[in-house]
This record gives sequence, C-alpha cells and structure tokens, in this order.
Amino acid sequence: MINNFFRRQRSPRFAAADARCRFTTWRGERPFWAGLFTFKAGLPILYWPYAHLNLSGIPLALSTTSGAGSLVIGVLLMTLGLTLWYRPHHRVFAGVATLLLALISLPVANFGGLFLGLISALIGGALACAWKPPSATEPSSAATDQAPDTTPTPHEHSGS
Repeated sequence: MINNFFRRQRSPRFAAADARCRFTTWRGERPFWAGLFTFKAGLPILYWPYAHLNLSGIPLALSTTSGAGSLVIGVLLMTLGLTLWYRPHHRVFAGVATLLLALISLPVANFGGLFLGLISALIGGALACAWKPPSATEPSSAATDQAPDTTPTPHEHSGS
C-alpha cells in the first residue's frame, strides 16, 4: 500500500475515521434501518415468554403455550433482519414476511412481545418494502466530498 509504505502504524483516529466512512458507505447501499428494526423486533418476542420476573418477591411469568410460536417468530424476524442487511435484493420478500410475522405475533406471541416487537416489526417491514436501492447515476459519497468544477465552458461565454 502506498499509504503504509514504511510499515508505520496508522493512528487510531485515522483508522476510526476510515472505518466510519466504510460503514457509512455499506449502510447506504442496503435497507439498514429496516434490518435493524426487524432484527430488534425479534428480541422482545423471544424474551417475554421465557422471562421470569420478580416483582417485590412475587414471581411473575408470562410463560404460556405460545412459547414455541414466540421462538419461531422471534428467530424468523431476526433472520429476516440479517437478510435485509446482507441480501438487500430480497428486500420485498423480507418486508412482506416481516409484516405477516408481525401480524401473526399479535395473537401468538403475547401481544407481539407486549406491542414492542409488533410495532418494531411493522416499522421494519414497511421500511423494507419502501426502500429503493441507490441508482447508478447518483454520485458516490467520495465524489461529493470534492469541490465542483466551476470552470466555464466555451458555450457559456456570449460574444458581444
């Protein structure tokens, strides 16, 4: 590499800036927020049926017969969230599947993880269905950092 010709260590500040720039580029090429909402929707749906809370010495358990259904729905939502990140061309399928699983989680998984997973899955599914990949004609983020060319062309001068 030209930047690291003499095998010098890069400063952590430059490494962090480079990592942030790469992450921003990666995030812009896929439905990142849809995947995040979808992945996080699976967590409360998985958690509540298996949680054993202690409320002032009184055990509180939301364990019902919906444990297996909650497990399947929660794992599928987390898988769909990862699918949106790593396979963005499957966004419509993953978005529709997320919306259907969110609606199914309402009666099956303790009101969709006490409405936390339900609302997050509905938002993630809607974002996945609405996301459009960046077009090839849009300039990359590296090209927008450069100053625009303001030199006049020969056609802009009018002779008097």
